[in-house]
Amino acid sequence: MENNVPKDAPKKIDNCCTLKSNYTIDTSILKQYDQRNLIFNRIHNDASWKGYNKNTEKQGLRNITEKRRGYTRIDYALAEAAWTVHDVWTGAFNWNRFIRPGGSSLMGEKWYQDIYKVENLDVISRKLKKAAKFYGASLVGITELDRRWLFINKRNLTPLKLPNEIKSVIVMAFEMNELGIAASPTCLAAAATGLGYSMMAFTASCLSEFIRNLGYIAIPAGNDIALSIPLAIDAGLGQLGRNGLLITPEYGPRVRICKIFTNLPLVPDKPLTFGVNDFCRQCKLCAEACEVGAISMEENPSFQPACKSNNPGVLKWYVDAEKCYEFWCDNGTDCSTCIAVCPYNKRRKIPP
Repeated sequence: MENNVPKDAPKKIDNCCTLKSNYTIDTSILKQYDQRNLIFNRIHNDASWKGYNKNTEKQGLRNITEKRRGYTRIDYALAEAAWTVHDVWTGAFNWNRFIRPGGSSLMGEKWYQDIYKVENLDVISRKLKKAAKFYGASLVGITELDRRWLFINKRNLTPLKLPNEIKSVIVMAFEMNELGIAASPTCLAAAATGLGYSMMAFTASCLSEFIRNLGYIAIPAGNDIALSIPLAIDAGLGQLGRNGLLITPEYGPRVRICKIFTNLPLVPDKPLTFGVNDFCRQCKLCAEACEVGAISMEENPSFQPACKSNNPGVLKWYVDAEKCYEFWCDNGTDCSTCIAVCPYNKRRKIPP
């Protein structure tokens, strides 16, 4: 410690900015995100935007009729099916413990009412991470909850009230299929994305039950409740890239992220640095590859948002989500090209 200030404390940049966990915040601008501005809510609620009431269906049906490579009926069937667990298992992100059919339990109800006494934070943190990977997570990290990253409302726009006793966030990343993502912007990449979301739902629900079985609160979330990327950065999973995505050392941006909010006592991980900001400043491959110019070509990041769906207050390269979604509609499915071309997207050697 120096001058009684911890080494990992946020550093002052000027009168309004702080540097924390590999990102710079303008505290005079940053506010908790309002999901009314979320691009997927604006589709049906913002008549001022040309993406209003547009979706991928019309172009998707045209693609199937034309039998475009990567957009055939079989390709769309593969992509749609990949979302099955996420879309059908609607209880995956339930805030409460699941009730088994007939009320059966391997441990009996008494176990759920007793709180497991944590005697060693390091041990329980290691065991939790092993459980997360056992259930399917590719990467897992822990961070103290920074409530600035919480949304002010849920996806359905009802007020969000997270219990005060929630102190920690478990952040998990899931590798997406490399060959599928490489085929972006076709349905094969969409299938890799959907499978990532289904893995999120499966793993988050299992790990949440593991925590609840110890007598603690577990609130799982995919893209809801809070901003995933800053929490993942805080949890030591990676850094923020020019493409607006988490860049991990292991998989680059080829991951999907979910998190669990809990009062289980855990040891937080430290943020890591491996040169992403400097590399992205020079690289620009994702911006060059984006067919609609949704990714900034500017050399330096800024505080200037690109569209209404951005959340200003963080120094970064802002991505124009409006242009991105409009391309999805014109393409007939979603797009992952900025992931596919990223040099951090490490690929394994595929046998001939």
